[in-house]
Amino acid sequence: MHVNGQQIIIKNKISLNEFLKNKGYDTQRVAVEKNGVIIPKKSFETEILSDNDKLEIVCFVGGG
Repeated sequence: MHVNGQQIIIKNKISLNEFLKNKGYDTQRVAVEKNGVIIPKKSFETEILSDNDKLEIVCFVGGG
């Protein structure tokens, strides 16, 4: 699987939500594109990742 241009190996099926949490992402402050499609936050739990997926993860930060 490729995440933001870097290859990551996943050995077992994992939900997008679980993957994000394992990698330290705040799931309320990210947008995720999987294989060119934006994944709604409500689908993070049910969206299953596979080794040939391409993810783009964007984190939102506050500031002023």
